[in-house]
Amino acid sequence: MSSDDGIPTADEIVTLDDVEAARERLSEVVHRTPLDRSTTFAETTGAASVGLKLENVQRTGSFKIRGAYNKISRLPAESRERGVVASSAGNHAQGVALAGRLCDVETTVVVPEVTPAAKIDATRGYGAEVVVEGDIYEESYRHALDLADEQGLEFVHPFDDQEIIAGQGTVGLELVEQYPELDTAVVAIGGGGLVSGIATVLKARDSDTRVVGVQPEGAAHAKPSLERGEIHELSGVDTVAEGIADTRLLEKTFAVVRERVDDVVSVSDRETSAAVALLAERAKTVAEAAGAAPLAAVLSGAVDVEDEHVGVVVSGGNVNLTEHAELAQAGLSELGRYVEVRLAVADWPGDLAAVTEVFETHGVEVERLERARRTATDDPNRTPITAAVAGSGPDHLAEVLAALDALDGVAVVDDDLRE
Repeated sequence: MSSDDGIPTADEIVTLDDVEAARERLSEVVHRTPLDRSTTFAETTGAASVGLKLENVQRTGSFKIRGAYNKISRLPAESRERGVVASSAGNHAQGVALAGRLCDVETTVVVPEVTPAAKIDATRGYGAEVVVEGDIYEESYRHALDLADEQGLEFVHPFDDQEIIAGQGTVGLELVEQYPELDTAVVAIGGGGLVSGIATVLKARDSDTRVVGVQPEGAAHAKPSLERGEIHELSGVDTVAEGIADTRLLEKTFAVVRERVDDVVSVSDRETSAAVALLAERAKTVAEAAGAAPLAAVLSGAVDVEDEHVGVVVSGGNVNLTEHAELAQAGLSELGRYVEVRLAVADWPGDLAAVTEVFETHGVEVERLERARRTATDDPNRTPITAAVAGSGPDHLAEVLAALDALDGVAVVDDDLRE
């Protein structure tokens, strides 16, 4: 029965049986993605162990194919003949497109104008018709609903659907089988489909297993919803983690999350960028910001995991190389391992030799060293120089800056290590 406030119960939405049935449908379609145990992250956080569930190496680069295929494969024949429509800024689009191709169903995906060209090309590559409509996702969503009404298409919701949730829950089935000692699972929340599916499995298998959801600070709607006992919608979002930049839960995901998710925490974009960098460096895996957010929550201490066996779901890796490089660089800066410094030198280019010697002596990696554009605040009798260098940590880079400042004719004017 529905709860007193009219919202259905979690069992009315999705059960363990639904997820297990979804796994049967998906058995020949999706990869059983690896669980990579990280000694480094366990030592850093004090956890007994940390297991990374690598959905970034799933088909289409994220978990979304699981729910999309489970939904489309179960449509009645008449709906499959007419085709389906979806709205997405990226991963759901590719999941729907591939699922449609595998099921021989025509798919249309509406994306906002800000969607990267690489994601649009990938979606078309899987066989979907892509319609670019709207400045933001909500406008694309409304346009997709209009197309569904006008053309009689089945709308494939990105998260608020029983079959979608059940499909995403198959990640949880694999997680408990690969990691039987699991104490806590940490999962990103956008609209809540993935965490709802995983929590359904984990709580059915062992009610003591903790499930923690993670959102960006700039899109943190779930915690207020749970605290108020009703869906809280944000007026806007502001985060680098575009894959989980939703403004709200909806009825089905809210019902499941409030019953089966133990806590929701938020992380900053800088903490997320640091997790992107560390996943590349330590785990040798490429993650988009949304996929790295759960690890950011663990590494930042937002989730206390001391002495626990912790499963971190890396939900996606659809990020172009330029964006990944920028995220990683921002992450190294957050970790105190990268600094951009502005110098003022009395002798240009004579003092460059002394500056370069400091870098060589201290063993830093120089990414950039160049004459800078003069600004109104620069000393007119000095030449401005900018340098970008990477080191082993904040103490190392602080030593480098102090050595530069001690040079005759050279002054450190500004650096982002000191912010």
